Amino acid sequence: MNIVLFHSAFGPRPAVAEAADTLRAAGHQVWTPDLFEGRIFQTVEEGLGYRDALGKDELLKRAVLAAAPYSERGLVYAGFSFGAAVAQTLALGDEKARGLLLLHGTSDLAENASADDLPVQLHVAEPDPFESEDWLSAWYLRMRRAGADVEIYRYRGAGHLYTDPELPDYDERAASDTWRTALGFLDSL
Repeated sequence: MNIVLFHSAFGPRPAVAEAADTLRAAGHQVWTPDLFEGRIFQTVEEGLGYRDALGKDELLKRAVLAAAPYSERGLVYAGFSFGAAVAQTLALGDEKARGLLLLHGTSDLAENASADDLPVQLHVAEPDPFESEDWLSAWYLRMRRAGADVEIYRYRGAGHLYTDPELPDYDERAASDTWRTALGFLDSL
């Protein structure tokens, strides 16, 4: 499978490269665009501040330019938190998208969004400070209405970015379960 994997608001941390290596070891081709031009942040607030300073349009332009050379192959879009929101936006705009793997985040979608039979898998902490129960319920219904085939996996007690071993949110068991399930999802595509 061809996968484009977007980093979180922390930037292109080592955990992103490690995730890409995990996916490559399972036989996938993976690209990890750097939307922040090498900047890595120590707090989510710093990263979100930089994201906001760049602006949504600039970040989406960078993401589209990074994914475009590979989109003809039929991509699985994936991302961590902020990167998951980017991945979702691109996947819903790409009629050749093969799947969408969301780790720790989602994004709103337009009323006229179309995701005809797009396989979607979301992995999220429970509770998650950025993905409330009400938000996830509404997001799920909007994605289903758009035509997506959605699976949600929740990890009770895990922190928001629980797959990053260098962050306080890290939860080894939840991370292991997430990667096992995500690899099965990718194999099913």
